[in-house]
Amino acid sequence: MTDVKRLFDFPYYQLEQYPQEKALVSKVNGEWIATSTQEYIDKANAISRGLIRLGVQPNDKVAIISMTNRTEWNICDIGILQTGAQDVPIYPTISEEDYEYILNHSESVYCFVSCKEVADKIQKIKGNVPSLKEVYSFDEIEGCSNWSDLLKLGEDKSNQDEVESRKAAVNEDDLATLIYTSGTTGRPKGVMLSHKNIAGNAKHSKGRLPIEMGKSTALSFLPVCHIYERMLLYMYQYCGVSIHFAESLETISDNLKEIHPEVMTAVPRLLEKVYDKIIAKGSDLTGVKSKLFFWAVDLGLQWEPYGQNGWWYETKLKLARKLIFSKWQEALGGNLQAIASGSAALQPRLARVFNAAGCPVMEGYGLTETAPVLTVNDMRNGGFRIGTVGKALPDTEIKIAHDGEILVKGPQVMIGYYKDPVQTSEVLKDGYFHTGDIGEIDADGFLKITDRKKEMFKTSGGKYVAPQLLENAMKQSRFIEQIMVVGDGEKMPAALVQPNWEFIESWSKKKGENISSDIKIASQDEVLINRIMEEVEKHNEKFGQWEKIKKIEITPEIWSIEEGHLTPTMKMKRKVIKAKYMDLYNKIYGH
Repeated sequence: MTDVKRLFDFPYYQLEQYPQEKALVSKVNGEWIATSTQEYIDKANAISRGLIRLGVQPNDKVAIISMTNRTEWNICDIGILQTGAQDVPIYPTISEEDYEYILNHSESVYCFVSCKEVADKIQKIKGNVPSLKEVYSFDEIEGCSNWSDLLKLGEDKSNQDEVESRKAAVNEDDLATLIYTSGTTGRPKGVMLSHKNIAGNAKHSKGRLPIEMGKSTALSFLPVCHIYERMLLYMYQYCGVSIHFAESLETISDNLKEIHPEVMTAVPRLLEKVYDKIIAKGSDLTGVKSKLFFWAVDLGLQWEPYGQNGWWYETKLKLARKLIFSKWQEALGGNLQAIASGSAALQPRLARVFNAAGCPVMEGYGLTETAPVLTVNDMRNGGFRIGTVGKALPDTEIKIAHDGEILVKGPQVMIGYYKDPVQTSEVLKDGYFHTGDIGEIDADGFLKITDRKKEMFKTSGGKYVAPQLLENAMKQSRFIEQIMVVGDGEKMPAALVQPNWEFIESWSKKKGENISSDIKIASQDEVLINRIMEEVEKHNEKFGQWEKIKKIEITPEIWSIEEGHLTPTMKMKRKVIKAKYMDLYNKIYGH
């Protein structure tokens, strides 16, 4: 039996244990096209043979840049790793400068791209990347080599023994991949992850996933260039899960209904959007239907696991599930056993309402540097607690430093930052990885994250403010899409707000407020600013006097990844946002 120690062992293990007719499934021209486990392995071997014929050596770097998750990505991943080379997945929507920096820093010799959009970006900077020999595209593009050329080059099996000897030479402690973190500050850092880091994480995480081995289906749509979704793809392969790749973020709701998955991943931003859409639909109801809908939602927002609210609550919940929440379940495909949420803090109200609705959201915690999972909630055996990120995975030690920072030790901790011993020594010291997050562990071993160490600031009065706590509270308002708390060294906290313009449009109509549909004009509308400030005041009540947000300004643009406000995982780039809206910042503080 294959002992899964290296990333390319996963498909072979699946072939022995749970061979799938539909191991990897992508939608091509409106049709779901399945690749079996055997075909997956055969094609990966052809890629390995082709790359060896191109002269790829062990420890060479090969980049993969794809706009969407797709079958070809996984085949190339295994194909590259089997040669002893490492792959460098790159986030597709970063700037050309960042492409150039990462390809040069990693000295990538070849690059796979998904489509014309990425190929065009590479074309512009290719001349500045001396190591890059050739670009292969998954889509057919004029003037660009196609990945099928490599499959053809690898058709001849006469060098398969070379592939086997290269595989045999790869050790679990060897480098497997370089993942460049987009970072909310400065140049991307190349996180060095070994086969053991990721394979071990996948095997340990499996224990927290409540699905039937060999019989489940997953929908994959979070970017696979991030370690979170990628690790889960290996875990799915290990569990014999049939992986379907969503066409895009826009098509998720359709894809859920087509596939009826048992498991999927999400980031809190996505769950917030789903929730807001459901509430918006509920707001259009009238009379008894409206009353029933909001009765169910209010009930859901009080949910506690393990029937802690008592039998009377559970009786009402059964009714709410039958009348209202069953429709939520249907909208998510009807079969979900688990939604694994990660990458940012999940608001407790969302954890409550989705779980009450019978759509189990389990929040976990980790970083790119920890491949990624450190802790995760699990409904079974009392392993779930709202407002926490769960208990540590097996073999993972977590302790809290005297200043509150979360320190970790375990098989998932990275080798270090590529070509950067200085930054490596800053985070790997005294035998622990220093996460830069602040947290606490309760008596039962549940970890709670309270803030990013780097993001906490002091007001001029010397009081510490944890912006994430305030932001998460404020984002519960339907008026607020994004909010960034500022005030480092100033006399009081304030905030820059990007409103939920879609909601404001319908609110304005209902209330006859006459708010302009031009965002630039609306962002200066006193009526709107005052109304959003009312929302802020309401949530301010939970916080101490020194933490309360005293003033807000509305930004005249929608924050996006493309415009540089947000990182690829939808986290705010605080420095960028502050710099963009320095005029509003100065207006708040009268500078």
